[in-house]
Amino acid sequence: MNQDVYDFITPACELLGLGEPTHQEPAFGLVRNELFAGLVDRGFRSIALETDRVAALAVDAYVREGVGTLESAMRKGFTHGFGELVPNRRLVAWMREFNRQRPSGERLALHGFDIPTENTSAPSPRRYLEHARDYLGLDLDVAGAAGEDERWSRTEAVTDPAQSPGDTADAARLRCLADDLLLQLHMRAPELIGSTSPAEWYEARARLAAGIGLLRYHAQSAVRGRTPSARISALLGVRDALMAQNLLDIREIEARRGPTLLFAHNRHVQRNPSAWALGELDCRWTGAGHTVGTLLGERYAFVAGSLGRSEAIGLAEPAPGTYEAHLRGRGAAWELTDTALPADARTRTDTVPRQGYFPLDREVLDGAAALLHIADGAAVTAGA
Repeated sequence: MNQDVYDFITPACELLGLGEPTHQEPAFGLVRNELFAGLVDRGFRSIALETDRVAALAVDAYVREGVGTLESAMRKGFTHGFGELVPNRRLVAWMREFNRQRPSGERLALHGFDIPTENTSAPSPRRYLEHARDYLGLDLDVAGAAGEDERWSRTEAVTDPAQSPGDTADAARLRCLADDLLLQLHMRAPELIGSTSPAEWYEARARLAAGIGLLRYHAQSAVRGRTPSARISALLGVRDALMAQNLLDIREIEARRGPTLLFAHNRHVQRNPSAWALGELDCRWTGAGHTVGTLLGERYAFVAGSLGRSEAIGLAEPAPGTYEAHLRGRGAAWELTDTALPADARTRTDTVPRQGYFPLDREVLDGAAALLHIADGAAVTAGA
């Protein structure tokens, strides 16, 4: 019998992080949808997903106001290929139906909290800064300093510090300009909100924050003389720091409407430092969950995702003695359960990088309020 998530979190929780150990097992998205529907009945009015915050504005406009179509929302509003995932499509369609006959203040909102980067690319900050400039009604030449968008977006700009524009004089000019835009946005907030709307002001701030974040990410890409592990750790750290900032901004927007469900990879939402090792790489950084958990205290709760067997990623039954084997012995296809596991349980070692799967370990378990364990992904998807 699955327990209620409220059996594990305090009444003070306003941001509930639900983790998954891989993006490639659809059962986690399906269970997330079921849990979110139950949380909506308990007052939750928003969900934040691991997708670009600015891109997700298109999805939010669809689910709240019916702008565009489901197809366009899935195509434009998700990054990392997440718009192709069936559970995400079902979530967006369900949220739109839920909102259709409800007053605007009671409608569900969908936010992205990621930055507009992919694994080996990051776009130009130009269009994000230009949106804020235009909203402010200023006459500033952003494009002149930014130059061609391709100089920023090409793979070499991120992978090779010598080819990054992040430490150029133009980048420094853009960072000063962006800082001035942010100051103007806040100085003129009463005037701007009065002549437009709170939603348009927050959108301008979100887009400007994305541009500033890209300038910071590109600056980090330009740092030379580091080992590969140190370089990737720094980029991962910048990304998660910006994710944390986005989450705090989202909570500022949603504070009066109700709590927010956060769904992302465990490494982004766990309450402890994050780590990733592959071959000679040994990367360590501060994840978004570690940051917001420190700042929000008991207002943030983390439920760790765990997976036993998965046909979708070719993950076999867990070996005896592993955390997942102990959890599988409880019998349910999926369940919410406490984190009490035998002290001698160990981390499984039968995974391969292509699965994108991070097995349970102490860094994930420590600080988790509960576990969402899916014993068999196929059993969950078959019943959905």
